[in-house]
Amino acid sequence: MSLTIMAVCVLAALVAGYVVYGSFLARQYRLDDARATPAVESNDGVDFVPTKPFYLLGQHFSAIAAAGPIVGPVLACMSFGWGPCLLWIVFGVIFIGAVHDFSALVASVRHKAGSIADIARVNLSRRAYLALVAFIWLALLYVIVAFTDVTTATFLGKSEEVAGLGATFNVGGAVAAASVMYLCIALVMGIVQQRLKPPMWLTTVVFVPATLGAIWLGTRVSTVLVFDAPTWYAAILGYCFVASLLPLWVLQQPRGYLGGFVLYLAIGVGVVGIVFGGFEIQQEAWAPVADYGAFFAGAGSATGQASPRMTDLVFPFLFVTIACGACSGFHGLVCGGTTCRQIAKESHCKPVAFGAMLLEGFVAVIALATVMILSKDDLKAYAGQPGRVYGDGLAKFIVRVIGTDSPQAIATARTFGQMAVATFVFDTLDVSTRLGRYLLTELFGKHGRAAGVIAAALTAGIPLLILYGTPKGSYLLFWTLFGTSNQLLASLTLLGVTVWLYRTGRKCWYVFVPMLFVMTITLTALGIQIFDGARAVAAGAWSVQGAINPKVLNACVGVVLLGLAGVFVVEGILAAGRVKRGGLRYRPNVG
Repeated sequence: MSLTIMAVCVLAALVAGYVVYGSFLARQYRLDDARATPAVESNDGVDFVPTKPFYLLGQHFSAIAAAGPIVGPVLACMSFGWGPCLLWIVFGVIFIGAVHDFSALVASVRHKAGSIADIARVNLSRRAYLALVAFIWLALLYVIVAFTDVTTATFLGKSEEVAGLGATFNVGGAVAAASVMYLCIALVMGIVQQRLKPPMWLTTVVFVPATLGAIWLGTRVSTVLVFDAPTWYAAILGYCFVASLLPLWVLQQPRGYLGGFVLYLAIGVGVVGIVFGGFEIQQEAWAPVADYGAFFAGAGSATGQASPRMTDLVFPFLFVTIACGACSGFHGLVCGGTTCRQIAKESHCKPVAFGAMLLEGFVAVIALATVMILSKDDLKAYAGQPGRVYGDGLAKFIVRVIGTDSPQAIATARTFGQMAVATFVFDTLDVSTRLGRYLLTELFGKHGRAAGVIAAALTAGIPLLILYGTPKGSYLLFWTLFGTSNQLLASLTLLGVTVWLYRTGRKCWYVFVPMLFVMTITLTALGIQIFDGARAVAAGAWSVQGAINPKVLNACVGVVLLGLAGVFVVEGILAAGRVKRGGLRYRPNVG
């Protein structure tokens, strides 16, 4: 199969999924444009603003499309081959991921722009609400840990001689410099918009080219911002702390707007490179299946090979490694946080939520293609650096399409490719820190400036301690627990929606079945990670290289997540039981 044929087949499947299954879901939810949405009812021009679906789709897509659909497919392809990855991305994004996002958005709109935790409080219980808030906060910590590690890896490129540039070129330093300039440009844009209020077209004409210019300029100062990993950990999380406390207009909104253009350009490059680049698939479709018996026995297999790693087990770790490329609980937070307050008509939920998730699935396929074109020897050079695989893959697409391989073109293309990863990640990092601040203050009922600062410091500080206190190269284990908690959150969201639909007398199998599937996968993955950590404890391996063993840390966090998820599931079952006995069925506006 060629890349072109693969891309055409995937696009056909996604379009069919949108037209057929998306329309089916819209009918089940009985979307009614005559029903006033929260954005219309509470239109205040600040938080509640009815927005045209085209613009809202772009904003929502920019918010949900982070490093997950890039790093996850790359890591999964390295372990399992591209065949199972492609099948799960296409199947998962249509029948699970898009269903989750669509359902979360509709439920939030029907609950007067309530968050997924608020929906749980209304339909399950206050205990379920508290358990979900605590679960989300812990899950956000691992989002921050995993994405900070990924960003740091893109900033730690190796120096190399590039003839024609007049100096040693450090691709990581170039990406770091371009990323810092990009954030400064966004900051200036926010201030200009607030103080001078120029028309949006003028702002776009000035600041979008400036962002692209920063990429080129980064290649000229690639040796200025070259630091070690601990320094970048502190700098990135320090940025998250500050950004999470700033007003939205100062940095987050302009950065998201500019980042959207980088995102769309990266997608365009990927599509053109796949279709017209003439690349051949070099990776194998199916990797050998790991020996489960050898893993659980903790010894070599019958063939004398070393015991496989936990992340080599195709079930369940194929699914949680790909993470946001097929399904993401984080998207439910976005749907119930900002997007639900901008839906002008209920019918817009389909293109905004269902459509954006399908677009994210295609981003995952582009990331998958950047691995598929590598030979086995090439892949060895990228061990532990999924961001570089994607960035250099986009660079190959750019160079092939523009038809030049000059040193400056190669350097700029590589910087753009890897900065695309950093751009996606920054959007998620400070949003996650801000959400963590909100959740902590809500959980403890403490509000005010001081409480916000403490909550933001904890949300950014704990990931810093984790990164400082664990061995270098632990990113894969962090990523695995991030993917597990993220998809388990998606299943809990679907459970809350299922109970809501059941209470209102609606059919709910189309959310119940995906919920059951994802919950089975994630609980299995969580159980295996707890087992792996317990085995390390039993062997006395509390530390590795003088630092905390990440397996042990993940197991401890996994036990807490498992307990919180258990409380939520029990509350969901009890709520459904009360409905069956006739005590909770209702038909208010939220139905």
